[in-house]
Amino acid sequence: MTRVAAIDCGTNSIRLLVADADPETGELVDLDRRMVIVRLGQGVDRTGRLAPEALQRTFAACREYAAVIKEYGAERLRFVATSASRDAENRDEFVRGVLDILGVEPEVISGDQEAEFSFTGATRELSGRDDLAKPFLVVDIGGGSTEFVVGDEHVRAARSVDVGCVRMTERHLVHEGHVSDPPTEAETASMRADIERALDLAEETVPLREAHTLVGLAGSVTTLSAIHQDLPEYDSAAIHHSRIPYARVREITEWLLRSTHAERAAVPSMHPGRVDVIGAGALVLRSIMERVGATEVVVSEHDILDGIAWSIA
Repeated sequence: MTRVAAIDCGTNSIRLLVADADPETGELVDLDRRMVIVRLGQGVDRTGRLAPEALQRTFAACREYAAVIKEYGAERLRFVATSASRDAENRDEFVRGVLDILGVEPEVISGDQEAEFSFTGATRELSGRDDLAKPFLVVDIGGGSTEFVVGDEHVRAARSVDVGCVRMTERHLVHEGHVSDPPTEAETASMRADIERALDLAEETVPLREAHTLVGLAGSVTTLSAIHQDLPEYDSAAIHHSRIPYARVREITEWLLRSTHAERAAVPSMHPGRVDVIGAGALVLRSIMERVGATEVVVSEHDILDGIAWSIA
């Protein structure tokens, strides 16, 4: 067993996994898995820069994670940064801050690398199951981007497009610093058109419709599963490998897009940091399911973090 630590810093959240990995058996045993919503990508789509307050929130989370990694005595650490830090003019400031706190440089990976990690993390446990037909289409709906990966045991094709729950919310639903509550029909239609254009781009390189099993990753999808199951609180064990029929995805998405901030915040499984962006994330998932004709989505709590952990095990 090798004790490893993986950090995934995205547009909306920063997450840590400390695990014992056994490459011979393919077993990854979680010791600590946690998330902090830091909204690193706040305003990046508009300004092209990481906001000072977003950097401070992220560095505070890094300090917390440094203590956890030290406590568990992880032998190896890999820090991967995705969409927001790829786009930012001042990403050197981000890199320096992380290096000072954690002793490693964040790797600002490409969308293709992100897709490979996501696919490995999501499908390693699923590939031996008889009830799930291959190839898989893994979709990782992040804050700033969505990754599409088609493959069997290995990636066949992958594409990252700039459509995520934070980016769509800021681009279409924020006016003079306020989020539309709820969105107008015109705003929802504008967001949907943006998503459809991104799906057209993804289909240029990824055969989305050839997949037989749709696997959904990240907070928007896992939160939809929690709502679908009417969970009294967020429960990773109940969410992992759950299935959401398309009809329920459509129903929940419609409710989220016509509900108020207070109504969404009252959902017991809803993380406070997702309240304003969950409607956009749900619309991305719904649009994907309609494009590929998926009757259900298999939800995975194992994703890019697990892929990063395997890459250093």
